[in-house]
Amino acid sequence: MKTISKLTIGLAVAAILFIGCNDSAVPAKEVQKPTPTISEESLGLRKTDLYSEKGTTAEKTNYSSSYAGSGNKFKRAFQDAPPMIPHDTDGMLPITINDNQCIGCHMPDVAEGVGATPIPSSHFLDMRPHHQFDGKTFSKAVDNMKNETSIKSTGDKLAGARFNCSQCHAPQSSGQLVKNNFEADFTDKDGASKSSWKGSKLMEGLDTINQK
Repeated sequence: MKTISKLTIGLAVAAILFIGCNDSAVPAKEVQKPTPTISEESLGLRKTDLYSEKGTTAEKTNYSSSYAGSGNKFKRAFQDAPPMIPHDTDGMLPITINDNQCIGCHMPDVAEGVGATPIPSSHFLDMRPHHQFDGKTFSKAVDNMKNETSIKSTGDKLAGARFNCSQCHAPQSSGQLVKNNFEADFTDKDGASKSSWKGSKLMEGLDTINQK
C-alpha cells in the first residue's frame, strides 16, 4: 500500500515538473491590441468629432457682391459646362416663368452690348414632343419605333423648359473648399468661356443612328 502511494505521488510530481518545463520552453505570446491608423474624425469633410456638434460651425458663405453687368466671369469647369453666376443675385431669385430678370441681359440680341454671356442656341429649341389627348384618344407626335424626334425652333423666344435658369446656373461662394485636383481638358480653344452648342454641332449628340 505504501509502495502504491509513493508511486502515485512520484507520478504526480513528475507530471507537474513536465508541465512546468513545457511552459517555460514555449513562452506565451502577448496579444497586442491593434492601433488605429485612421481616426473617425479624419473620415469626414469637417474633420470634427462625430458624436458631438458643439463648436462645429460651417464656413461662412460669401457670394459675390459685384453688380450684374460688371463684366466679371468665371471660367467654365469643363467643355460646355453651364456658366456659373459671377454677380449678386439679390432680388432676382426665385425665378418664375413670368418673372425672369436673367433674360433682360442674357438674350443674344442684348448680351453683346452689355458684356453678358449670351444664352446659347440650344435654349431656343423645343425638344419635347407635344402629344394629343382629347379625353378619349391619345395620339403620339412621334413614332419611337422609327427613332423619330420632335425638335422645333422657338425662334427668338426662350424655350419653356429653359426658363428656370438657377436649375443649372448658380452663384459661387468664396468660402474654403475641399481640395479638387480636377483639370479641365477643353475640346475648343475658347471652351473655358464659350459654349460649342451651336450650328450642326448642337445636333451631333442627338444623332444616335449614325454615331460610331
